[in-house]
Amino acid sequence: MPVLALVSAVLVVTVEQLVQWKYGAAGILGLLLLTTGIRSNRPGVSSAGAVLLALLVARPAL
Repeated sequence: MPVLALVSAVLVVTVEQLVQWKYGAAGILGLLLLTTGIRSNRPGVSSAGAVLLALLVARPAL
């Protein structure tokens, strides 16, 4: 079980660093809103985070 927790923590930190490197502070804010909304069971907050991340990802295509 501790190995699974360690691997999970490393994966989360890696994803956060990748998002910050590629999308900057707005990407971290979107990821934070998404995870906070999911954990606190608030669909409005998680939707705002998902929309922000989607806009950041789709920005080059627009």
